[in-house]
Amino acid sequence: MIETTCRLSIAGRSLYLQSMARIINLETASTNCSVSLYEGNRLLALREDPSLVYTHGELLHVFVEEVLREAGLQASDLDAVAVSKGPGSYTGLRIGVAAAKGLCFALDLPLIAVPTLKSMAYQVQIESGVLIPMLDARRMEVYAAVFDVHRKEVAPAWAEIITEDSFARWAASGLVHLLGNGAEKCRGLLTHPNFRFHTEIQPSARELGLMAAERYEKGQIEDLAYFEPFYLKDFIVTKKKG
Repeated sequence: MIETTCRLSIAGRSLYLQSMARIINLETASTNCSVSLYEGNRLLALREDPSLVYTHGELLHVFVEEVLREAGLQASDLDAVAVSKGPGSYTGLRIGVAAAKGLCFALDLPLIAVPTLKSMAYQVQIESGVLIPMLDARRMEVYAAVFDVHRKEVAPAWAEIITEDSFARWAASGLVHLLGNGAEKCRGLLTHPNFRFHTEIQPSARELGLMAAERYEKGQIEDLAYFEPFYLKDFIVTKKKG
């Protein structure tokens, strides 16, 4: 069992969660298949496969079993299930949400959903400028959102086709930290000296777990019957005409 105590920084302050709820967290929005188990703000176990291919179908349920076993817990000991809600990979999100709902229905547990891009923003500490986490949306398109130094949303998630003018309004005002696999597409096109590239960042159940613990304490849970992933791009979820 990991004995590390984790701390979540929100709006410039440190939040030590009082709840000791046991929450299992599923992150499948990118190629990183990631599962964590938290008790309050304490990380009990983490499993990840950060490969460049999707292994969610093969490894997600295996990781769920492994984190429970490492923590010495049973599924019946859980208090909630959290899942990364998107945007991200259409197939990945569907697998994650289906697994999360299955656990919730089987164990009669609440579902917590965490915005994928916001959880990525918690992986980098900055003193000035903005954070722009982004995920590859194929071709020259990315899913992106903008957050300030306190992780407050400045611009909600949108699909951006990368050109040399992308994110110029923020670069003109200060440092712009581009996070995630979508940032790789920006190299060579975005030449303003204020851009910083953090291509190693990817969605992880580690940060998702901290945010889920906070949401659980605030009672921010989803309607299990009607919850759907945040796909963002309309054409993905539109039914094909007959």
